[in-house]
Amino acid sequence: MKTNIPSGLTLYTFAMSHYSEKIRWTLDHCHIPYREVCMTPVFHMLPALRMGKRGQTTLPILHTPSKAIQNSPRILDWLIDNYGPLDVLPSPNRQAVREVEQRFDAIGKDVARFLYANSFGKADEHILRLWTDHASPGQATFLRVAYPFVRWAFRRKLSITPKRAELALQRITREINWLDTQLADGRLYLINNRFSAADITAAALLAPIACPAQHPVYGDPQFAASMVDAIKPWRDRKALQWVRQMYDLHRGEFTGGAFSPQSTRLRA
Repeated sequence: MKTNIPSGLTLYTFAMSHYSEKIRWTLDHCHIPYREVCMTPVFHMLPALRMGKRGQTTLPILHTPSKAIQNSPRILDWLIDNYGPLDVLPSPNRQAVREVEQRFDAIGKDVARFLYANSFGKADEHILRLWTDHASPGQATFLRVAYPFVRWAFRRKLSITPKRAELALQRITREINWLDTQLADGRLYLINNRFSAADITAAALLAPIACPAQHPVYGDPQFAASMVDAIKPWRDRKALQWVRQMYDLHRGEFTGGAFSPQSTRLRA
């Protein structure tokens, strides 16, 4: 690892974001110090636009001493340049690792669309609690009052319709089938028999469906109970068992502070 490395990293995330978990897990596994700030939906938009400077409101954003990087693949690129070599992105197999990363990143919106399609109207109290868990009192009050409108806006933004939800299900199933095929030979890791960003990305992006116990949101028994019918077709598949195994073996402490037992609920 390089010696001349920047310090003072802040990772801006959504608690529920699988892309945020991908970067959070990478930083934790590589022992790169950072501070995590979980942002509140709706109230994240202006800060994300200001920091990212890309006309996008997406998270995660990694704020460094010199710049802010928005979008998880771009964050990994920056980490390679500034903290490399990283054991989860080994040079000899980096292209293969990044190809798996791209494959699972591509279903990120499908996973979110599928989850909200199956939880809006069924688990609204739980969603509202997750959305307000890191909010200020004023933000929480606004979201509780405006929740029906915010839910409608989320439906529009994610194009949550029966047709798009069915398409999301098909795309997710395709990648679960692919992962089952890769694991059929008994391998533990996806690339070159070693834990890498390929495994982190696949496990993080499928965590909302696999519900690993170590995840701060998707390991919540209340969440798992709310999704039991929706994820039934996949629950016992080899791929989802593997996701839980990756969390068991490699998802250590959440060192950014937002989900530590001593957390004071860091806010922007």
